[in-house]
Amino acid sequence: MGAKGKIALGVVVGVVVIGAVSANAGDGDSGSGNGRGSSTSAGRESGKQAKDDADADADAATKSDTKAGKAEGAGKKAAFQGDGDFQVGTDVKPGTYRTTGNTDALCYWERSKDASGEMDSILANDNVSGTSYVTILKSDKLFKTSGCKDWEAVDAKASGTPATLIKGDGGMHKVGADIAPGTYRSTGNTDDLCYWERTKDSSHSMESVIANNNVSGSAVVTIAAGDAYFKTSGCKDWKKSG
Repeated sequence: MGAKGKIALGVVVGVVVIGAVSANAGDGDSGSGNGRGSSTSAGRESGKQAKDDADADADAATKSDTKAGKAEGAGKKAAFQGDGDFQVGTDVKPGTYRTTGNTDALCYWERSKDASGEMDSILANDNVSGTSYVTILKSDKLFKTSGCKDWEAVDAKASGTPATLIKGDGGMHKVGADIAPGTYRSTGNTDDLCYWERTKDSSHSMESVIANNNVSGSAVVTIAAGDAYFKTSGCKDWKKSG
């Protein structure tokens, strides 16, 4: 199945790559392989216009996301701050982490295989609006984060009351904990700015992508119970229809 990566210089834009194979296979939650994330960008996104969430559906989605977020975020202390370079194994332990409440895609994170700062050192990265999950592996050398809210450790066995309404620019959601599996519909999207992604882990590698799409107009996607995460960016809110 083909996959769309987000690859741009300076600004993250959804790009269709049919049948793409990463030159360096990406790391999964299981710890196999190395590669660039499906949403790789060269740097922090600049100048993205904030979405207007004043309508009733957006307000309801926000409340649903907040409720779902309690499944893994309530009462947790930050594992590390949202800005800085962290050496894996020294400053930060390998594991899965989450950041929430980010706005305007100004949050940028990066997993690196060394501290050279060169493009080839990047294993995976992303610009985030809303929530993001990322798994840092033992083989990673450096984790960079800029403009993000603090990161908290995620309990893989955490559960909650999954939401059935998903904020269209809410970022990444854990299936079964943050959101319920099922078929969702998003309408009124323009200019192919709506991007969604189903993944099998939080490595952000090409290999972790189960399916994805850039959408104009109406979008329908079935999130399977076996999916690990669902990512949405620049979309109108998703309502469960089945």
